[in-house]
Amino acid sequence: MYRYGSGRQALREVLPSMADPRRSQPDEVDEILRNAALRDELEPYYDESISRVNVQHLPLNVENEFLASMLAWEQAPVVPIYRWFEPELRPPRPDMLTDEDLHEILWDVIYKLFEKRIVLDFTDHLSDRQLYCLVYRDILPSREKKIDSGTNFLHWDCAGAAGDPEIWLRFYATEKDRRAWAETYRQPLPPRAKPPFTRQLPREPG
Repeated sequence: MYRYGSGRQALREVLPSMADPRRSQPDEVDEILRNAALRDELEPYYDESISRVNVQHLPLNVENEFLASMLAWEQAPVVPIYRWFEPELRPPRPDMLTDEDLHEILWDVIYKLFEKRIVLDFTDHLSDRQLYCLVYRDILPSREKKIDSGTNFLHWDCAGAAGDPEIWLRFYATEKDRRAWAETYRQPLPPRAKPPFTRQLPREPG
């Protein structure tokens, strides 16, 4: 599955979007004080992955936004996804549901997950019941960092490409991706096929 872009890596990638010259500049003294406080709070977490991030040439307010995002990542609790919700998100067991009821509950769960910025990727090869089972058995019990931010999205790879790329190669990879994979791994490619269960799932903006 995909995480938050490997945590700190994802935070490094959002730095350009923070550097918006149109944003108003807050009081310089306040930003200096905030910078010192953030660095003090981050000191226990300081390691090589943080030191590789060059913030010396960023405006002070942009640097502070990055440091605050890094601190939020480090301090975020790791809890099962079903406990991100109040009340806890505990849908019925798949074997208790008719196909019609399962379809309705599945979409309700999908939108609830999206409200917590959890996005399901590569689902079109799965039937409703298969996808519901994946959500019920794998996603909801998964222990993840719960970051209370409006910018971080957790992407769940429902094709399992990290473990076995065949489904991704067959249904989702572009021809360029397929050629690159074949050249890298020197293995035969599976034939391309159209995913049988096309869905329009809620997506991360942009």
